[in-house]
Amino acid sequence: MNKEQQIKITFLGAAGTVTGSKHLLETPTKKILIDCGLFQGLKELRLLNWQPLPIDVSTIDHVILTHGHLDHVGYLPLLIKQGFKGKIYATEPTVEIAKLILLDSAKIQEEDAERANRFNYSKHKPAKPLYDTKEAEAVFPFFESKPLNSWTDINNDISFQFKYNGHILGACFIELKIKNKTIVFSGDIGRIDDPLMYETEYPETADVIVMESTYGNRSHSDDAKQLLADEINKAESKQGTIIIPSFAVERTQLIMFLLWQLANEKKIPTMPIYMDSPMGTHVLEVFHKNLKWHKLSLAESKEICSQIKIIKNESETEKIIRDKTPKIIIASSGMATGGRVLSYFEKYIGDPKATILLAGYQGEGTRGRSLLDGAKEIKMRGKFWKVNATISLIEGLSAHADQKELINWISKLKKAPEKIFIVHGEKAGAEGLQNKMKEKYGYKSTIPLLNQTFEI
Repeated sequence: MNKEQQIKITFLGAAGTVTGSKHLLETPTKKILIDCGLFQGLKELRLLNWQPLPIDVSTIDHVILTHGHLDHVGYLPLLIKQGFKGKIYATEPTVEIAKLILLDSAKIQEEDAERANRFNYSKHKPAKPLYDTKEAEAVFPFFESKPLNSWTDINNDISFQFKYNGHILGACFIELKIKNKTIVFSGDIGRIDDPLMYETEYPETADVIVMESTYGNRSHSDDAKQLLADEINKAESKQGTIIIPSFAVERTQLIMFLLWQLANEKKIPTMPIYMDSPMGTHVLEVFHKNLKWHKLSLAESKEICSQIKIIKNESETEKIIRDKTPKIIIASSGMATGGRVLSYFEKYIGDPKATILLAGYQGEGTRGRSLLDGAKEIKMRGKFWKVNATISLIEGLSAHADQKELINWISKLKKAPEKIFIVHGEKAGAEGLQNKMKEKYGYKSTIPLLNQTFEI
C-alpha cells in the first residue's frame, strides 16, 4: 500500500493493561480516536493520566466511543484541554452515561484533592484534581449521538456504525469502513446470559479486529445468583454488615435486581439493603429512559427501588455507618478506588464480623485487587487500615465476557481477519485469549505495547 493509501493504528492505552482505552486510527484523510479513557490501578499507569498524549491532539478529527465507562471516556476533558475540536460520536445512552461518569470523576478528584490538602497527606503542594467539574462539563457540547445499525459517513471514504454488544447500557462494538477495508473495535464485550442486558451482536466481516481480553484466560461461574445468596447467608450468620463495592453503571443495577429476586424468593435473610452511589441513582434514571436497551421493565425497576433504600446524601451515609445492625450496602466504586465505599471501609474493614463481597474485575494496583490478593492492610485517604473483615469474590457478576464467550464472539466471521490486535487485558488474559484463538480458529494475533504503531 502506498503512502497515499496507508492506514496506521497507534495504541495509546489499554495495551498490556486493562484500562486507559485509546486507539488512534490515521488514514490519508482523517485521524479518528476510538475511546478516550483514563488509566486506573497501578501508580505508574495512573501517572500517565497527568501526561499529555504523545501526539498533536489538535489534529484528531473525531472520537468514537464504544461505551461510557471511565476507562473509555475519562480522559475526554484532558483531550479538549490539549486542543481537540472535533465531534465525539456515541449512542444516546452512552452520551448520557458518559456525562454522569465525567461529572462523578471530577467531583471525586476535587474531593480527594481537598481532603489531601486539609489533612496534608499529599506530596504535592497543593494537591490538584486531574480535572474539575467545569472542565468535565466542557466536554458535553462535543457529543453527538448516533443510533444502532445505521451508517454514519465521516467523508466519502470513511463510515462507521454501532452494533449492540451488551456490556453495559449503551455499549456497542464499532464497525468502521475505510474504502474497501472493514475495521472492528470490540469495545468491552458483554455476557451471553446477562440477566439485564441482551446478548451481543456478532461481527461477520472484519479485515482488522481490535479485541478486548479482560477475561481472556478465565471462565465465569454459571450461577452467580446462587453464589451471591450463599455468601450473604454465610455473612449474615456472623450478624455483621455486608459491603458490596460496585460499578455504578449496570453492575449496581444488576446486583439490586438479584438481591430483590433473592429476597422475594426468601433465599436470603430479611435485612435492610441500601444502595449508596449518587451516580448509580442517576444511572437508574437512564435505565428508565432507555427501556429498549435492556430486559428490565419499568414496573420491575420501580419495585426494586421501593424495596432497596436509595441513599441520597452524605448525612444518610453517616447515619448508616453509625447503625450497628446487620445490613447490605451496595456502594461505588467497584474496585474501591474512590467514592462512597471508602467511607464504609473506614468503619468496617477492621471488623471481623463484616464481609466485603467483590463483584467484577479488580484491576492491578487497585484496593479491590489488594483485598482479593489477601492484603492484611490497605491504604485509604493517607492512612493504613488493618483488614479483619472477610473478603469474598462473587464469580460471574462481571459485565465482561469470559474466554469462552470471547471466542464465541468471533465465531460468525466469514473469513479470517488479516490482523487481530488483542487489547484491554493484563498479560495473562491477553495471552490466554491469543492462545485459545489460535487453537480454535488458527487465527494469529498481536498483543501491542503502549504507544506502538502498526500499518493496517
